[in-house]
Amino acid sequence: MTNSRNTVLYTGVTNDLKRRVYEHKSRLIEGFSKKYNLTKLVYYEICGDIEGTIIREKQIKGGSRQDKHNLVNAVNKEWRDLYCDL
Repeated sequence: MTNSRNTVLYTGVTNDLKRRVYEHKSRLIEGFSKKYNLTKLVYYEICGDIEGTIIREKQIKGGSRQDKHNLVNAVNKEWRDLYCDL
């Protein structure tokens, strides 16, 4: 998730992506995403099991800001909101 100016990045795990993005967009949950107005889904991955998902989340979170930008740019060069595609 990112904000409208693509200056803040958030990585998280969920078992229901559509619901979770809706919560971010509607600012329903207190925390980082609400504080920084993160309302755009610009990248996501589908994983098969929770253990692998958590490992992947830690890999992404542990990467540099440039690594995260490269990840998004590889599949979404325009940084458009992917929520409508879900």
